[in-house]
Parts: sequence; structure tokens; C-alpha cells
Amino acid sequence: LQMIVAPMAANAQEPVGSMGTDTPLAVLSTRPKLLFSYFKQLFAQVTNPPIDPLREGLVMSLMTFTGKQRNLLDETPEHCRQLKLPHPILTNSDVECLRAVGRDDFKVAFLPALFDATDDDGGGAIRRALEELVEAAETAIGDGASLLVLSDRGVSREKAPIPSLLATAAVHHGLLRRGLRGEAGIVVESGEPREVMHFCLLCGYGANAVNPYMAFEAIHKLCDDGELGEDVQHDQLSDQFITAVKKGILKTMAKMGISTLRSYTGAQQFEAIGLNRDVVDAYFTGTPSRIEGVGLEVVGREARARHRSAFGPRQPGSLALDFEGEYHYRSDGEGHLWNPETITRLQH
Repeated sequence: LQMIVAPMAANAQEPVGSMGTDTPLAVLSTRPKLLFSYFKQLFAQVTNPPIDPLREGLVMSLMTFTGKQRNLLDETPEHCRQLKLPHPILTNSDVECLRAVGRDDFKVAFLPALFDATDDDGGGAIRRALEELVEAAETAIGDGASLLVLSDRGVSREKAPIPSLLATAAVHHGLLRRGLRGEAGIVVESGEPREVMHFCLLCGYGANAVNPYMAFEAIHKLCDDGELGEDVQHDQLSDQFITAVKKGILKTMAKMGISTLRSYTGAQQFEAIGLNRDVVDAYFTGTPSRIEGVGLEVVGREARARHRSAFGPRQPGSLALDFEGEYHYRSDGEGHLWNPETITRLQH
């Protein structure tokens, strides 16, 4: 909230930090990590920048179409039954508009991306939930849906959210195997994405649009608490957050020399670090994974750990939100290579 979301909303710019990170890889960390942390983007291994998103912005685009993709060799009025998006970030009101769509030629299906948080059987609960999610997507397409919205808004004490990246990739590849991926677009309605890399990963694994509803709600709360200045409106701050994400996506695409989001969507320009081969093959098919590590049971356990911290009893004197210490050292936070002990020993 303090180091990423608030600056993006206040300045319409991704915050700048020092190059590199001295925290452990997600697979080596002792703290539960978001699944996004297990992926790194590949880069064009050349000495000159492949494309400059600032000076060559005229040839870059985040515009995309989503919906049913019909036969490319035909040209019919039905080919136009698609949603044109200027960028892949949907506001909460945009999703409410999708909920209200009542057209026969453009149906929207909302699919819950949740799993049983009370069933602690390794990765079984989350595996079954993913299978049911893909089956629900196939059924919705059979019923004429042109847009699938994978939503974790139904989180409760018994239901935990499937990691949004895992749900997106599972549906994307599940539909590909069934020959149905072109029949519908995929929108992710999730409280997880908040950083630029999260949006890049979701788009890279098949999402046509993303609604980070929790980020917008957090921005509104920061605004109401007076932490983002005076005389600013919720809508203005949301627009500035979206602008920051747009700039970040263009910058990230440029590192691979990709100029349009339509080329980046589903391109999987990432490698997995610390995920088992069976997880990668099943849900992130085709992703390079040179270093194996955790399986689906650990992914499910980490998701349940975050869920328990939200719904479980609060410890006396504990902070309302866990201060992870990811971006600067805290004694009870994530481990850092540069910490008081190592600096003291270096000086000694």
C-alpha cells in the first residue's frame, strides 16, 4: 500500500527502486508467497534495448479485442460481436456493466475461482477446484458464452481464492486442449493483482482483461483516510493507477521487443523458478522451468495460509496487515542479504 499502490495512484507512475533484489527466491522463502513470485520474464538478450516504450510509443499498443473469434477466412456481421478494449485494465464499474449484459449474441458467464479452504489434503482440493473451473468454462461456452469472467469475489471463511494466475492458466490451457480457446475471451476479476508484473503475467498466460478490484478499493480507502492528498477524487486516482499500470506493461513488453498487447497475450514470455515439472506441464504448458521445486500442495498450502491470516483470530497487539518487509528490511519480515548483522560483520 505505501510503496507500490499509493505512489502509482498519486503519481500515475510506477515507483522507482534500486536495481536488483536481495530477498530469497519465492521457493526458498519461509513466508507464503503469491504464485506470481515464482515467475520471471525472459528478455531479449541484446545490448541495445529491443524497443523504447517512451520514444517509440507510436508503434506500441495496448488495444485488444476479446470475445468469440470466428473463422478468419470469413467476413460476416457476427465477426463484429466482440468487445474492444483500449487497455486490459477494467474498473469495478466496468465489471458491473459486464454483469448487466443481456444480449443473446454476446453472453457473459461469471465463474467462481474458489476452492475449499477447510479441506487440507495437500493439493487435492485446489486440483479438484481447477478441474471443476475448466469444466464450468467448457459448459458456459456450450451455452453460448462469449466472455468468461474468472472471479474470486465469493471469498468466505470456507472458500479461499484459487491463485489468479493458476486459475487463468488452467482455463486457458484447458480450453486450448479442448479446441475451444477461440470461442470466448477470458477476464480475471481478482483481488490479487496489484503490481505491474502481476498484470503482465495474467495477460501472458491468457487473460484478455483484468479487474484488480481490491487495488481500487484500497486506493479509495487511502483517499478517504487522507493519505493521497486533498481535493482528489476516487475516479482520478483510479485513472492514475491505470495509467501507471499501462506504462509498466508497455515497459515490460518492450524488454522482449514486443510492441502490441495482442502479441503478448498468451505468449508466455516467462520462465518458472521453483515449480515442479508436473505443475508446469499441467497448467503452464510450454513454460521453461530449469529449477524445479514446489508442487500444487505447497501452492494450496500458501493460499490457505493467507486465507487463515485473514479469517483467523487476530493475535493481541498484531498489525492489521502483515508488514512483509519485502522492499526494505524489518526484523520480523522477509530475509535480506543486506541486514544489520551482515553490515556489522562487513564493517568488523
